[in-house]
Amino acid sequence: MIVIVLALLGAVLGGLTARKRNGTRADIAQYAAGYAIAFALVGMIATLVLHRLMV
Repeated sequence: MIVIVLALLGAVLGGLTARKRNGTRADIAQYAAGYAIAFALVGMIATLVLHRLMV
């Protein structure tokens, strides 16, 4: 659940960042994908840490 939420948050933040920098549609898509992957990775690590602490 954390991974999905952070991936969506990353995609939104990436898209907004590219739009703020006056990027084209391709730039916006690339930033959104890159940020989504990075945030999902952080979410996966957070999920693993939380799971290990709870068990």
